Formats: sequence, structure tokens, C-alpha cells
Amino acid sequence: MTAQTSPDALHRLVKHAIDSGVAASIAEAEALFRGYRLTVEIDGAATTDPVQQAALLTTVALGRRVFLGGVTITGPLEAPLKLAMPFGRTLAEAVQALGGVLGETVSDAPTIVIGGGARERRKGFCVRTIVAGWRGGILPIHSELEADGGSAMPLSGMLAAGLAVNEAFLFVNGGMPAAGRRAVGLSLWRPGVEIDWLQADESEPALTYLPSRLWLIGLGHLGQAYLWGLGLLPYRDPAKVALVLQDIDVITDSTESTSILTDATMVGEKKTRAMATWTERRGFATSLQERLFTADFKRQADEPAVALCGLDNGAGRRALDQVGFDLIVEAGLGRGHRDFRTMRLHVLPGRRAAADIWKQARQGEMVEDRPAYAKLLTDGVLDRCGMTLLAGKAVGAPFVGSIAAALALSEVLRLLHGGTAHQLIDIDLLSLDQRLVSRHSNDFADLNPGFLMAADAWSSDLGNS
Repeated sequence: MTAQTSPDALHRLVKHAIDSGVAASIAEAEALFRGYRLTVEIDGAATTDPVQQAALLTTVALGRRVFLGGVTITGPLEAPLKLAMPFGRTLAEAVQALGGVLGETVSDAPTIVIGGGARERRKGFCVRTIVAGWRGGILPIHSELEADGGSAMPLSGMLAAGLAVNEAFLFVNGGMPAAGRRAVGLSLWRPGVEIDWLQADESEPALTYLPSRLWLIGLGHLGQAYLWGLGLLPYRDPAKVALVLQDIDVITDSTESTSILTDATMVGEKKTRAMATWTERRGFATSLQERLFTADFKRQADEPAVALCGLDNGAGRRALDQVGFDLIVEAGLGRGHRDFRTMRLHVLPGRRAAADIWKQARQGEMVEDRPAYAKLLTDGVLDRCGMTLLAGKAVGAPFVGSIAAALALSEVLRLLHGGTAHQLIDIDLLSLDQRLVSRHSNDFADLNPGFLMAADAWSSDLGNS
């Protein structure tokens, strides 16, 4: 088995090209993705807004994992970084630290504009991000629509960025003829389809309370997106945030393709150690659990009562409501080339036990008959066992985990602000307006998750390094 064909080295969206049959070999699939480029522009008035900065940084961090030909960023990037993310002191330093390249707009590349109002229609793909209150989304660059409402909160920027990168990938990948020509968005406060995300919502509260004690189960695609979202939040005193980080895996070459905080220098490190290093740079306190998540241990009274789960296996999920957490927000993502844009979120405990929800293991798509796998076999690059291992790896896209994480973190934030939890949120990014959202039967009125106050104002001295 070569490095190129190792199951732990293959880029998880490149795998989409071979599993779908678009590419007849791994080399052809990789060449296809190296041809994908993205331009990101930031409106001048948006550069000093921390939520717009959150949208920009998230777009760059996601985009460079999808558009392997490079992400070019334009705009007045000398503005101070107002987020407390550890990526430098200016926007220019931050986007470069995240893998972006400063330069001029690439004429034939899809373009995402961060902030600003309607502009002249452009050839090709060009959308602009929209944030207001707890709502985020995208519009065609020339659309006169605007989102009404008060000041946005940072997860709205994270949501808008995820939707923008998804839309841009749909365009280059040919997965949606209408990509870039439609309004796409939702509300993190009230995520149901009945809510018009462009309309002001008087029920949305100002972001005031932030979670102070959380247990993160799994530190891959979803777990790192949870950490990214927490890092965007405006903690007045981040040193008082206590996070338990649980995982047993080591970072591999493929981890970077889906996991927003991983880079190539971390390959070979335990995920717990690498993520603890980043999290502590952000100013949070961490403790580590390097063991499988199973039902054979109990949460202690002095440990976080709220868990965010990013596991991708049924055995661990079946144990979620058996170890003593008061609240668990769990997100699961599709794994195949047809359903990798899907996500399903659960809040536990609920009407059904975790063991009933995940009673049966999901069956993966059968892709061994695709031309790329047949070529590996006939060329003697892989034997039958190696081909099966490679075919069984999941397809994944970082923008899917980013959107799921924004929704999951919003479940915790909503409860802290007196809102209701949701039993289930079921979304396919190919048809966002067909999402299913059901309210939870438990109001969690007795829950004491621990909280901290949000900062009154964001400034460049919040903790950048």
C-alpha cells in the first residue's frame, strides 16, 4: 500500500470523487481538487466587526481544506483582529496563519464576499454572507435582500461561512445547478423551517451567557468544530472555562481534510494533546481523557455535566445517557458520497434511550465496484483487504461539521438564555428548506450547566497571540 492509497492518508473529499465515479483514479481525483480555487473578499466596513471576522476566518479555514488549488483573500486586511482566536494581531496575519494567500481576485474562481450590501451582478459564482442576531446565511452578490434585526452573535458568522463554502463547492462540483443563485440561511435561535431567517426576530436575546464547563467526546471532524465555535465566543474571562477533552486517536494525514484545527505539523500526535495545546492558547483550561467512551465509567459530581458528542460509532453513542451527564448534544454526519452533506442532531436524555436510537449499525455505501478501486486492484496497488479498508472510510467535508457544530453549540446557548431545546434537528444541505426540527419534551429547568458572562465589548486585546 502506497502513501497515496493508505486509508489514513486519503483526503475525505477527494474520496467523494472516486466513490461517485467522477474520477477513475485517485490521481485523477486529486488533480481535480487541485484545480479548485476560491476567492474571498471582505467588505471594508466589515473588517472591524468581530462577527464578520468570524465569518472570514471560518471561510478561510474551511475553504483551504476544500479548494486545494488555493484560497485567495482580498480586502483591507490590516485591521486589528478583534476575536480572541490565537492567530495573530491583524486579519492579514490570521488569514495567512489559516492557510489563505493574500492577493487579487482570481477571475475564474468562485467568490465569497464577507459582509456588505448588494453589488453589481458578476459573471460566474459570487455570493455574500449575511448575519443578524442568531441568523446567518448567504445571498447572491446582486440580491437586494437584507437581514433585519440586531447585532449578530459569532456563531451566525460561523454558520454563514459554512453555508457559503458548501454553496461554492456545489458550484465547482456541479452538484446543484442553482448554486450561487439562491438565498440560503437559517436561525440558530429558532431553526425550524417556519422561521424566515431574513426577518427580525424579537424573541432573540442578546448573547449574554456562555457555557463554562463542557465535556467534548471525540476530537475529530465535529469535536474540532465545537472547539472552533467555542473559540469564537466572546468570553469575558476565558481562564474560567473548563473543558474535558476525550479521544483515543492519533492525528493522521487525512484528519486535516475535515478537522478545522488540524494542520500537517500535528500528524502523529494524539488528538487530545494537540487540541489541548490549541485550547490553552485560546485561554481555556483543559483536562484529558484518553480512553474509549463506553458505559463503564461515571461522571463525577465535580466534572462538567454537559457533553458535546462528536463520535462516529454506534457503540459509543449507545452509552451517552448512561454515564451521568445532565445534558448531551450529539451530532452525526452522513458518511457516503450521496449523503455526506446530511446531519442529524439529538439532545439527550429524551423520549428515547440512546440504546434505542442507535440500535442498529448504519450500513455504508458499497463503492468497491467504482473504476478507481478496480484500477487499484488490477494494478496490484492494493489487495482485496486493502481495497475494502479504503472503500470503508467515510467521505467528509469540513463545512458540514462546521454547520452542525454551530447548531449544537446553539442548543447549549439557547438553554442558557431561557429558550427551548430540540429533540431532533435533521438537515440535508442539498435541500436546507426541507429540514426537520422537533422541540424537546424536557425543558431542562433544573439543569445547572455552569456559565460565564460574555464580554461587554470585543477588542484586539482580548487575548490574541
